[in-house]
Amino acid sequence: MSDAEREPAEPPHGTAGTAGRAPAVEVLVARDVPLGGPRAMTVRRTLPQRTRTLIGAWCFVDHYGPDDVAGTGGMDVAPHPHTGLQTVSWLFSGEIEHRDSLGTHALVRPGELNLMTGGHGISHSEVSTPGTTVLHGVQLWLALPGEHRHTGPAFQHYAPSPVRVAGADIRVFLGSLAGDTSPVRTFTPLLGAELVLPPRSTTTLQVDAGFEHGLLVDQGEVRMAGTLLRPTELGHLGPGSAVLTLTNETDTAARTVLLGGPPFEERIVMWWNFIGRSHEEVEQAREDWMHGTRFGEVRGYDGSRLPAPPLPPVALKPRGRAG
Repeated sequence: MSDAEREPAEPPHGTAGTAGRAPAVEVLVARDVPLGGPRAMTVRRTLPQRTRTLIGAWCFVDHYGPDDVAGTGGMDVAPHPHTGLQTVSWLFSGEIEHRDSLGTHALVRPGELNLMTGGHGISHSEVSTPGTTVLHGVQLWLALPGEHRHTGPAFQHYAPSPVRVAGADIRVFLGSLAGDTSPVRTFTPLLGAELVLPPRSTTTLQVDAGFEHGLLVDQGEVRMAGTLLRPTELGHLGPGSAVLTLTNETDTAARTVLLGGPPFEERIVMWWNFIGRSHEEVEQAREDWMHGTRFGEVRGYDGSRLPAPPLPPVALKPRGRAG
């Protein structure tokens, strides 16, 4: 996806917990953001925010749908560039056609991971297919560590099998959880999984105590380590616990996406679709896109590519994981 937002907003409310005490779970509330281009669709964004830039290497969480494509027009994101990151596409319903400057032509389907490495530079387009009636899913970004941020572009596809633990159905698309491990390559230790929790159930998972975790609630109301999260909210839990307890507080199945990784200690500059370490690095990426170099060509898309927005009048400053 292409990020049309210039400056992350303040969260609509603060963190969970009692006054005077550090909360166990920080609650990040979504805000509506239009994707770039004339046929923009609206997504709900929970990361980044001013108070939190990263959870592990996860630096961008967009959640959309369920959207009736007949009314919304679906997804049509024209060719646009990426640097210094990996994109993670994960659907609950619908289908998206992916094309990129490597020549990849692939479909994103429910329960199947498409991971694209931007590295030094890649461009791609995303369009919901004609047969899609309801579009529903998440688009996630991973910041590449400094030593790998100029790596060559790449594309990976993986369809994880569901694993059942304490009644919960889990699909591990990145990292390891519940005895299952994804073979997909990343550049930092990570966790990414879809969890479907039965009605009024409690699931306890063994997790890496060195990871911080984020839980995005798609449907239902889920209590994470004692804090209630409602649909579209993202709960953040810092490192230190080897056990994560999730409780579905509703009479229907709850669906969540669990993200994790060790704290990402590098400071990053994140602007439009680029991640760098300085204003100058991002400025150069923008110039390269506008002048048609570095990012290749996306073939097969019916339309023009997205122009880069103008840079702000002040220098972009690096931000740490806590904003």
